[in-house]
Amino acid sequence: MTDSIRSLTRAARRDARRDLRDGPAAIVRRQRAHLAEIVAYARENSAYYRELYRDLPDGVDDPALLPVTDKKLLMAHFDDWVTDRRVTREKVEAFVADPELVGARFQEDYLVATSSGTSGLRGLFLLDERNIAMSTVLASRTNGQLGVRDALRMLAHGLRTAAVTAPGGHFYTVAGMERFRRDHPRLSRIMRVFPIDQPLAAMVDGLNRYQPATLAGFLSSLTQLAGEQEAGRLRIRPSLVIPGGETLTPEARERLATAFHAKVRAAYAATECDFLSIGCAHGWYHVNADWVVVEPVDADGQPVLAGEPSHTVLISNLANRVQPFLRYDLGDSVLVRPDPCPCGNPLPALRVEGRAADMLTFPTRDGGHASISPMLFGTLLDRTPGIDRFQVVQTGPAEIRVRLEARQGADADVVWRAVRDEIAHLLTEHKADHVSVERAEEPPEQSRGGKVRRVVPLAPA
Repeated sequence: MTDSIRSLTRAARRDARRDLRDGPAAIVRRQRAHLAEIVAYARENSAYYRELYRDLPDGVDDPALLPVTDKKLLMAHFDDWVTDRRVTREKVEAFVADPELVGARFQEDYLVATSSGTSGLRGLFLLDERNIAMSTVLASRTNGQLGVRDALRMLAHGLRTAAVTAPGGHFYTVAGMERFRRDHPRLSRIMRVFPIDQPLAAMVDGLNRYQPATLAGFLSSLTQLAGEQEAGRLRIRPSLVIPGGETLTPEARERLATAFHAKVRAAYAATECDFLSIGCAHGWYHVNADWVVVEPVDADGQPVLAGEPSHTVLISNLANRVQPFLRYDLGDSVLVRPDPCPCGNPLPALRVEGRAADMLTFPTRDGGHASISPMLFGTLLDRTPGIDRFQVVQTGPAEIRVRLEARQGADADVVWRAVRDEIAHLLTEHKADHVSVERAEEPPEQSRGGKVRRVVPLAPA
């Protein structure tokens, strides 16, 4: 870590504490200052942004003045987008093709992470030391929510973190943990990846021996482990459980908290901005608004009011300079809390309704269309007894295929009938009762990144 990054980290830790203490107005001031800094940096060092912003005034600190970007657009201009002239897409492609380089420093400075995303378009992302340092600094806000008892439990478990995630590859979680081990070999024992492609019994055995203080991973994987904990085969006592990758329903949160006797703090983040938010005990995501801008917008790109679900959300990562993500369309539908959160955190709070692209749309009998949020399916099936994992797949305009794994000891046929009845009731409520619901023989399928998308819409023709 360079002296400049150490200095930034020390200042950021001090500012992070002060911003929470001083309240929303101070957070907004800090955000605008950081936005002006990175916009100026992008215009000076990125050929893509220099052209994109050529008609903008100097000193822009209002995100609404900036054009919208997205993964497809930025990846198409990769070599002009990056601010380090040593970096080219060809070099990054060659780097990620070598599995031995996971977590290694690219050009001596950067962490490289790949992301396929729900669109199927692979992203090649570089995170600089500034971004990585900010991830550590802002993560301390989560730790600050733990009480003395939880902190002592974490110390008793040696601060060990278990990440249940993709099996290898340059995906962010794996690459980030490997980077930590490479940079801090003496501390490598406090972080361990548990690949989800290993047999469940082997994972349970490994976790029982490791006894993590923090358990993190995809929600679908952690839900499966909760079943093992409930059955008595998994016997761990983490202080903190961090589910990510999917929208956490209240039912799923309660199950994880009860099974592990732990605090559950869901993570809403992306490879493009891994420090986007921190979860609270009331189920809200508090945006680290001093270092990231979050703009919920409608289908026309106009701001939506607090309390209303957005069509998508635009984010601006104010720390990462090698690949500036500015007004970047993340694709999620979010709802911003219109009043202060009862947890007392002054950072703006939001909930994720799901990805706009994940909405399941069916023809109705009257010739119209019914769109159903993936969160509604998740809420229904999370509260259905006996389910270990599920995946709802729209296979046709009026067809749904449900992949189920029943919990050990549960009657799979009874579970299926309950699931079928719940989905049928939901479809009837949306005037789509003619949609067929089919039971699949195959289990839920994983993406290349290891995530099980619990709700999969009809693929475009």
